[in-house]
Amino acid sequence: MAGRERVVRMSVEQPLWRALTGYRVLTMGYAVLIFVFGRERYERPWIGVVYLTVMCVWTLATLPKVANAAGCTRRFLGADLAVALTGILLTPLADAHARSVDGSTLPSIWTAGSVLAFAIKGGWRWAGVASSLVAVANIVERGHPSQDTVHNVILVWVASIAIGYVVEVARASERTLARALEIEAATRERERLARDIHDSVLQVLAMVQRRGAALGGEAAELGRMAGEQEVALRTLVAGGLARPSLVSEDESEGAVVRVVEVADEADDSAPVDLRVLIAPRAGSRVTLSEPGAPVLLPPPAARELAAAVGAALDNVRVHAGGDAHAWILVEDWPDEVVVTVRDDGPGIPDGRLAQAEDEGRMGVALSIRGRLRDLGGSAEVVSVPGQGTEVELKVPRGKAEKQ
Repeated sequence: MAGRERVVRMSVEQPLWRALTGYRVLTMGYAVLIFVFGRERYERPWIGVVYLTVMCVWTLATLPKVANAAGCTRRFLGADLAVALTGILLTPLADAHARSVDGSTLPSIWTAGSVLAFAIKGGWRWAGVASSLVAVANIVERGHPSQDTVHNVILVWVASIAIGYVVEVARASERTLARALEIEAATRERERLARDIHDSVLQVLAMVQRRGAALGGEAAELGRMAGEQEVALRTLVAGGLARPSLVSEDESEGAVVRVVEVADEADDSAPVDLRVLIAPRAGSRVTLSEPGAPVLLPPPAARELAAAVGAALDNVRVHAGGDAHAWILVEDWPDEVVVTVRDDGPGIPDGRLAQAEDEGRMGVALSIRGRLRDLGGSAEVVSVPGQGTEVELKVPRGKAEKQ
């Protein structure tokens, strides 16, 4: 069945793009009016007419570009800033007295729209670069840093950097909110599944366990297995194996929460939560302790590590006896994943592992150490006779991701 995906799109950034679109149109008209009412002071008005015509055509033709972050590409931003800087530098050619008398440039405050586009698209760093270029162009246009020029430059500089910083904070807030909504949705679904499972499967398993224990014989063994599966299922439901975050990193879309209702097939390239693979190993005699967040590994590495854990538990069952208890501890560190399997069995006598390898029994050597070696990790077995055995499995993240 085809997968259906419901997308909830949130963006506090989008109103800024709409405001920028309106700003560019209004300031375009403002620049034209200033030129029309002050055309007597221009020695070469035709330069102003040509430039303003180009600016108006450019502004109207590129309105879709500033409608959202996707259309506002780096190439467009560079071209738009070039139009603004050209207008500033052409002002002394159209008005010979522009350098001696404080006044507006040909593009006037339309130039700020280009800088604000940088701020909304790339944050405060982009805004700082764009506003610095505008500052240099204004100083070159005047020939010296006059009081009005410095005032206008600082105003554009501070405003654009502040807006860029606010945009970055808004994007981070969107991603946090989207993740919170995703966790809330996953929690509600887990609670619903827990109710359904409790009302059906868990009750049946509990009944089989009780009846098997009462009947004895082979039924008792069946009841014991049902009890182990009941514990494993309760652990799986209570643990709440949360899916990895699907929050979009594309600022053109804002923060996106994707809720996949029906999945077609597993994506072998997507990271796998190691907890999901190890959880079925938990039971009445196997206790699983795991982090609250997903332990993500590439699929091959996750499967091999889970298989190594299974081999360690098989050794507990075979060599430590049916009454032995085992504990699994999963630790997720920034540079490695560590899984420890410990039991309360009789332990392994000194030299027994080496003797087993010499005799051709390669359970620990191949099933455990061999798997970890292929992943670039390590497997350490520590055993004290009479005090149980501990197997520590380590997988470095950097090497596992290359598998």
